[in-house]
Amino acid sequence: MRREEYLKIIEREIHSINKKIDVKILKGIDYKREALEHKQLLHKIRQHSRRGFWGNFFNSLNRFPIFSNI
Repeated sequence: MRREEYLKIIEREIHSINKKIDVKILKGIDYKREALEHKQLLHKIRQHSRRGFWGNFFNSLNRFPIFSNI
């Protein structure tokens, strides 16, 4: 699977999770699990879109929880 295909699949999954979150917000239901999935998918996209030395450096920092928001 090419990187572009992988990123498109992740983006589709993010959109479906966003729809679930929107419905739960409107109904007043807790959406904590979906928010965590959303955050993990965004992390995967960021991980695969960085290039070069500094991108690799920041990816290695993301393995540590204290730096995961970079």
